[in-house]
Amino acid sequence: MPLDPGIAAQLKRNDQGLVPAVVQQYDTGEVLMLAWLDDEALSRTLATGRATYWSRSRAEYWVKGETSGNVQQVKSVALDCDGDTLLLKVDQTGPACHTGSRTCFDGRELPLREL
Repeated sequence: MPLDPGIAAQLKRNDQGLVPAVVQQYDTGEVLMLAWLDDEALSRTLATGRATYWSRSRAEYWVKGETSGNVQQVKSVALDCDGDTLLLKVDQTGPACHTGSRTCFDGRELPLREL
């Protein structure tokens, strides 16, 4: 299904035709993951309410939770002021990360130098 031309015109894609999406739990604001969408993935996401991404490693569309059961029901999609990043607010079922963690950022904090 083609993406609405009005929406497509607002997107600034990278060289691979992708736009990054920050994925956030809609009710807590918790950042869950970062994913990539092309026009088709965004169109599918908007049409179905199920988070659909482009898997760069597998080179195929990926509906979050289709095999794992860890579904992302999309509550809203917003485009940032530059048109180069999406914000998906979702209701996450189970862990968001393929490692089994709640978010892809659990336990990965880097040390900051004190000023």
